[in-house]
Amino acid sequence: MPAAADKTRRRGRDRSPSVSDEDIGITIGTPNGRSPTQKHAFDIEDPASYERKGMVQKWNEFYSNKDFGNILLLIALYWLQGIPLGLAHGSIPFLLKEKLSFAKVGLFTLAGYPYSLKLFWSPFVDSWYDRKFGRRKSWIVPIQLVVALMFWWMGSHIDGLVRDPADNIYEIMYLFLAIVFLSATQDIAVDGWALTLLSKENLSYASTCQTVGINCGFFLSFTVFLALNSTEFSNKYIFSAPREEGFLQLGSYMAFWAIVYVAVTLYLILWKVEEPEADEGAADYGIVGTYKTIWQICKLPHMRQFIIVLFFAKLGFIPNDTTTQLKLIERGLHREDMALAVLIDFPVQIFFGYYAARWSRGSSKLKPWRVAFILRLLCSVLSMATVHFFPQDGLSTWYFYVILLTKVAGSMASTVQFVGMSAFITQIADPVIGGTYMTLLNTLSNFGGTWPVFFIMRAVDYFSSATCVLSDVSKSYSCAMTDDRKRCTGDGGTCDVHWDGYYIVSTSCVIIALSLFITFIRPTVHHLERLPAHVWRVSKEARQ
Repeated sequence: MPAAADKTRRRGRDRSPSVSDEDIGITIGTPNGRSPTQKHAFDIEDPASYERKGMVQKWNEFYSNKDFGNILLLIALYWLQGIPLGLAHGSIPFLLKEKLSFAKVGLFTLAGYPYSLKLFWSPFVDSWYDRKFGRRKSWIVPIQLVVALMFWWMGSHIDGLVRDPADNIYEIMYLFLAIVFLSATQDIAVDGWALTLLSKENLSYASTCQTVGINCGFFLSFTVFLALNSTEFSNKYIFSAPREEGFLQLGSYMAFWAIVYVAVTLYLILWKVEEPEADEGAADYGIVGTYKTIWQICKLPHMRQFIIVLFFAKLGFIPNDTTTQLKLIERGLHREDMALAVLIDFPVQIFFGYYAARWSRGSSKLKPWRVAFILRLLCSVLSMATVHFFPQDGLSTWYFYVILLTKVAGSMASTVQFVGMSAFITQIADPVIGGTYMTLLNTLSNFGGTWPVFFIMRAVDYFSSATCVLSDVSKSYSCAMTDDRKRCTGDGGTCDVHWDGYYIVSTSCVIIALSLFITFIRPTVHHLERLPAHVWRVSKEARQ
């Protein structure tokens, strides 16, 4: 049976994939000149260092690196995390929206909550393990086997569930809730292993492994899967004769990754030996001490204001981030077109993540974050316009470029905001308890972008009203949902939209966010960024 470790190891910051740009510009620094209780620290990576060497030379150094095998292993483990995340946060909502209301799709989004709440059980993952088998493998191996088993079972059942989602939405949600919970727990273990799997001089590759791995997995499960699952795309580019279904079905996709999960896990069991950590017995806070430390951080005088900012700063962007793409699909944008937009959008996130860390320096560390805040609100308004003016006769090339430009601008602003906030959190974190401090703040920041989703998507349906006008008025019915609109057209009727809740909710969120920004967020952030570092400290050692 797994033995409880005497003490808990401090972990790094909480990482969230939801938006594929989560660790761009952030690197894990090596411990030097700090308290022994601070095992690892996190610093902003200096982009200028990338310019000192040519790409060929850097690749040769990377390939000949003594940790090359471990780097590939980390990428593979993070890649496996990205597979279920890409499904839960990307593909499944698109598949469900074709047959469900926004409220029901919003119910499914609850499945993504564990990734924003994993701070609350991370101390247990760090403390309970089997010493002989390995501190991190004790969690990674069984979790991956359970996920593989669930994927294999869903391989023969999920297509039937998704085909009739109205009656199976709770089962679909609970299945993916369990998978995302397991993936979040695996992420805790992999994050901890990354800090010891790599040598000190190569710790900077840890965040790179996470960024590459999760983004690639997310990309496959979202962009690639949606394209291959699309009937139109498959008939146009793959099949010689038209077929009724796409080239790749969800069940087959999940069954394939179940096999990959098992293969990677067998490698960990049979060939990968986890070296015991030299400081497993070192003095540390323990599980209870970790929670006490979290409470002490929350009680800091200025921290309460900062927490309020983190909880409400993303409210104005949520409708655009969660419902705009679904509304465009509803208006006639093909899934493969949206997948192509995501493909083009990806390098933009990398590019601006590269430079955003440079901009978040000096006395006005959050100035880029404030500028990007306004830009994201503007993009939210423009996104509403792209939905409203979507061509009735189908998507044209020039209008696709308008949608693409709006999406890229929003992603650029989102990336700048993320990196800017990460840079600020890094700089204010108490260096003695840096891991716990950063994990808490990043968890709160992630949760600020998660908690409104369910309520916003329900509100879209609540404020929507449409009636199917038939020749027999007595047989008229509501056509606010996608399936009902199709049914209305099939019945020879016309769907008369009285008002669309999407515009009401999106406009309300933009107005509320702008009001909060002017009256509270902007002055509060401007004040907080100018405070001296010692007011953010919890430990007596860091205050000295």
